[in-house]
Amino acid sequence: MGNEKFRHQKKVERKEVIRSERHIFTCDICNKAFHSKKSLKLHKSIHSEERPYACVECNKTFKHSRQLKLHQRIHTGERPYKCDICNKSFIQQGHLIAHQRIHTGDRPYSYDICNKSFTEQRILKRHQRIHSEERPYACVECNKSFRQAGDLKVHQRIHTGERPYKCDICNKSFIHQGHLIIHQRIHTGDRPYSCDICNNSFTEKDKLKRHQLIHTGERPYSCDVCNNSFTEKDKLKRHQLLHTGDLPYACVECNKSFRQAGQLKVHQRIHTGERPYNCDICNKSFIQQGDLIKHQRIYTGDRPYSCDICNKSFTEQGNLKQHQRIHTGERPYNCDICNKSFIQQGDLIKHQRIHTGDRPYSCDICNKSFTEQGKLKHHQRIHTGERPYSCDICNKPFIQRSHLVAHQLIHIGERP
Repeated sequence: MGNEKFRHQKKVERKEVIRSERHIFTCDICNKAFHSKKSLKLHKSIHSEERPYACVECNKTFKHSRQLKLHQRIHTGERPYKCDICNKSFIQQGHLIAHQRIHTGDRPYSYDICNKSFTEQRILKRHQRIHSEERPYACVECNKSFRQAGDLKVHQRIHTGERPYKCDICNKSFIHQGHLIIHQRIHTGDRPYSCDICNNSFTEKDKLKRHQLIHTGERPYSCDVCNNSFTEKDKLKRHQLLHTGDLPYACVECNKSFRQAGQLKVHQRIHTGERPYNCDICNKSFIQQGDLIKHQRIYTGDRPYSCDICNKSFTEQGNLKQHQRIHTGERPYNCDICNKSFIQQGDLIKHQRIHTGDRPYSCDICNKSFTEQGKLKHHQRIHTGERPYSCDICNKPFIQRSHLVAHQLIHIGERP
């Protein structure tokens, strides 16, 4: 019994010696130890900029031959790893393993701070940076930092102008592959995300999520200054700029400044004349995609926004929101001079011109100025002779619709 115990102890000691001897290959740069020369060699390539393995198809280079082998499957179309449940196939075995967790529900990587769990370790690692606020990937051009190397790579295309993903129908190109996929749905008409309450469908999952908040009434993002709440974080951020007065995006043509980069981009189309969104029925083109969608409702008759009090329906959500204030009596826009309140912000802006004397719309023929663009348009018809509103009884034309309405009362025996 004693001999057997002694032999077992010697065996354990020999294993420990072998194990300790195996860790003799040490990296002279970072002191990390490895079991074999091969493992050390692979590791040392991390420190080197050398990428000796090149793809003959696209010239992309790699540090390891196995990385090149995996990459070449993109060109050959080889996807040797297949899911036995849904038959989806993958280039790498690791991708298959991660995919299969969708079917099994297995999420083996969890974070002990928030108890959130993930299917892949790399996703857990990215998530942990949210808590640590670590952003290890910095742009050398503008110093903006990112949690993921992939996000930095995409960002750098803003500086280089590279747009590697091109639509094969209209040749429009994109920085991000996901943006191309979403864009292509304009051509295909595919709207894969449907609301299970009203059956409205959307091209993007995020748009569906935002839409569903209409039904739930949830507005999870609140302003800490005025307590206004919003369905989207970006809308809250834009709103907060109202309090700061910050307009960080300026047009190089006219110096007009904007709260958002997207607003500047749309504005610049006024100078370039670009109108990228075309109606396939009448060929009318628009600066913004939203304007095209609203325009197309003329032909479809679609009025997707309905008042739950009087059932009146509208083509735009903003119009419904304004209409609902008739029922609620809400007039959220107040003049800080006379305290008069308004349903719409635009009405407040026009009203304030009474106090300021501002008349920003001028006639280029007689220099008469107006507080509203619509009033200028009516005035210009005096010079052009245009009278677009005609009586369907006597054909008398009028400059303004209100004049026509007043005139028609003569025919029905009423005097305005």
